[in-house]
Amino acid sequence: MDANTSQILKLRKEKLQKILDTGINPYPISSQRTHLIRELHENKDKWITDETEVSACGRLVAMRRQGKLGFGNIEDLSGKVQIYVAQNLVGDDNYEVFKLCDTGDFIQVSGTMFNTQAGEYSIKVSNIILLSKNLRPLPAVKEKTIDDKVIRYDEFADIELRYRKRYLDLLLNPAHRKVFMQRADIIKGIREFLAERNYTEVETPVLQPLYGGANARPFITHHNTLDTDLYLRIALELYLKRLIVGGFERIYELGKNFRNEGMDRFHNPEFTMLELYQAFSDLQGMMELTESLIKYLAKDVIRNETFQFQGHQITITGDWKKATMIDLLKEYTGFDASDFDINRITQYCKEHKLEIPKGVGAGKLISLLYETFVEDKLIQPTFVTDFPTEISPLAKVKPDNPNLTDRFELIIAGNEFANAFSELNDPIDQRARFEAQAKLKELGDEEANVVDEDFLEALEYGMPPLGGLGIGIDRLVMFLTENNSIKEVILFPQMKPE
Repeated sequence: MDANTSQILKLRKEKLQKILDTGINPYPISSQRTHLIRELHENKDKWITDETEVSACGRLVAMRRQGKLGFGNIEDLSGKVQIYVAQNLVGDDNYEVFKLCDTGDFIQVSGTMFNTQAGEYSIKVSNIILLSKNLRPLPAVKEKTIDDKVIRYDEFADIELRYRKRYLDLLLNPAHRKVFMQRADIIKGIREFLAERNYTEVETPVLQPLYGGANARPFITHHNTLDTDLYLRIALELYLKRLIVGGFERIYELGKNFRNEGMDRFHNPEFTMLELYQAFSDLQGMMELTESLIKYLAKDVIRNETFQFQGHQITITGDWKKATMIDLLKEYTGFDASDFDINRITQYCKEHKLEIPKGVGAGKLISLLYETFVEDKLIQPTFVTDFPTEISPLAKVKPDNPNLTDRFELIIAGNEFANAFSELNDPIDQRARFEAQAKLKELGDEEANVVDEDFLEALEYGMPPLGGLGIGIDRLVMFLTENNSIKEVILFPQMKPE
């Protein structure tokens, strides 16, 4: 803490004691608000003519006094308004309360609306109540007016500090606060969209005895009473599928997943996923749903159809491109991997100096080549289909090619936004896939799936054909709000300890 902040803290604590000495509670239990500040700005002439008594609550963001007259600005989530505090109107004792206020305090003011001699629309205060005394000074924010519009600049410019002290970021930067209000609208829109399609929202365990449903390293914890290790889930999938076995036909969950892996602009260890499953559907049904959902959120919730994202202009109108992974690899590199010849594909990888993981097959190498040479070149929305079976342990194989599965990923600006399958419902095949993943794990692949015997038992009772879809909510919000870092759309992102 710097010397200036320390001195201000000392002075404000002294003010706090003076307030207490007068018998005033600086943190009263209740407050009274008749109108949001936004409402006071609507139909101003009516408020002035009617002289209606109003009561507004908010943070005091500016104040100045000239003898027996004071001015200030109070702000709530809806807007800001000036207050006019005259000693002869509020009384000597109440004016003393105002004199003990500082910027940052929360106050309640009552009075009528009028225009000052300078023409400033204001609340003519008849009573002021301190609601919460501020002790620590707010960071300074500079403002300038351009074309009658107030522009904030030098806004809490340390990005890392913004993430660590998000409450100050939100307080000082209304544009950042708007992003999280839009996030809430997007999630609300997802629920409304799925409700229209007769989906039921459910909840499944976060703490799981086995992790599965994705290729990722888990976080491990220990339950003392049960004396057993548990895992924070890495995906929602396997428990949701158990519910399909149990008779649900259209379900979804909006929930947190946790993966013990790297962090960058698109990855946070704790993130939000939408996963949904629809019985008697398939990959084509999931493709239609994905495109319709994102277009709905863009057009009807965000009210935009062209987005600036990752340095590109992305347009979501029209039909989205669909292409297989093999075809895209051939299009961008000229290399045809359709024969799955492990020797030829391995040689191509070596020629391009790619590190070949131990024990992998042709499918994993094809995926590696695609991720290295193709994915970041897919800018406009693209459904990449026909993923190798080796990297898709929960998807049905293509009827005409056992090396490929009925799966897609939605790629926008070189990044994955959605992952969907025609879900595997054959318990014999599923066991074989799990066991193949377990062998990869034994060879050192820390992200490979484990064998979940309880899930396999559930499948043996019978699961209908279904389509399944997962969408990363944080990435989707990034795109729809035109933010290039996941930390801009997660209120409290994970940070390295100071």
